[in-house]
Amino acid sequence: MANAIPQRDIRKSAMPRFRGHEGLRRSLRRALARGMLPGTVLLHGPPGCGKQSLAHWMARTRLCAEPDKPCDRCGSCRRALRLEHPDIHWYFPLPRPKGVSGRAKLEEALESARHERLGELRANPLRTEPGGEVRGIYLAVVRALRKQAHRRPATAEEHVFIVGEAEHLVPQEASPEAANALLKLLEEPPGPCRFILTSSKPGSLLDTIRSRTLPIRIPPLPPESVSAFLVEECDAQPAEADSAAALSQGSIGVALRFLDSSSALTEARNRALALLRAATEGKSGAAYARALEFSAGGARSQLDLLAALALWIRDLGAVCLGRDDHVVNADQLSFLRSAAGRLRLSPGQVAAAVEHVEEAQALASGNANPQLLISAMLLDLKDTFGGRR
Repeated sequence: MANAIPQRDIRKSAMPRFRGHEGLRRSLRRALARGMLPGTVLLHGPPGCGKQSLAHWMARTRLCAEPDKPCDRCGSCRRALRLEHPDIHWYFPLPRPKGVSGRAKLEEALESARHERLGELRANPLRTEPGGEVRGIYLAVVRALRKQAHRRPATAEEHVFIVGEAEHLVPQEASPEAANALLKLLEEPPGPCRFILTSSKPGSLLDTIRSRTLPIRIPPLPPESVSAFLVEECDAQPAEADSAAALSQGSIGVALRFLDSSSALTEARNRALALLRAATEGKSGAAYARALEFSAGGARSQLDLLAALALWIRDLGAVCLGRDDHVVNADQLSFLRSAAGRLRLSPGQVAAAVEHVEEAQALASGNANPQLLISAMLLDLKDTFGGRR
């Protein structure tokens, strides 16, 4: 597979052409034109399904100067496509700057980091975030956003604020101050402002924020749409694109990571398969041996692996039910059939196995010892699958 995502000429456009969700976009275009869309919406759906791309499309549609919106040709659209529109403000989770203290300095450091990230996206809009790093939308960021909202729009009739991955408004180690500060802004915007929040985990948002937004669910894309994107935007070979699209489950963001054969996500998938093999062997020794391959720290970096393992187990359950056509990891169908023939799992056993992985995910999010959580999980899986001690 490809080993690099091509860079783009930022003089033309920093954002690839938006694809998919045509019916939803038609409805949103009509609602925006008629002034029927409320000032705050929440776009939610699985990771990588196009939520932030849709948010930027909505911003361009709202601020476009031409009748056929968005035209992607007028000055407003061109600036927006280059991520340079002065009235479209994009905020997203960032790592907390190290060695910075004090309200003003933290605000300045986070705003500098945001602009640096925007510059990276202008150069390579398909670049993906590294996994495992703790990120958040901190109170200092919301304060900066609030200051911007008090200013007059530079060229348009209103500001459009895009808050990506809004579930990070409440980082695990922080209080809900950032979310509450944003809530006040949503309740009483100081001027002409529109807010578009996106989230893959809307249940993690404060109830008070969700209640003040119009939720719009963004479904996964069809595999053929994902594959076409990879071919046209990344110069991927059709076979590579089809394979990555199948594994992505309708997510362009995930497919981009699978397109790189050396990516952390590809490695996580392979390691998750090794864990499943150990769990289905029915021997405690195999579970302990696999657990010792992990370090004693950095559990959050294993979240991709655990998500991949949950998918492997669901695939195993599909084969046990005779639904091979529902298998995502189709390249390992031979192993899955062999394991299903030996284990003969019931739907209840599959559900219990997935619950064990979800428990491990919760522990990993809390940064528990990876060796301990992996060994405990594998022993639970072995027992669930009917293995012997």
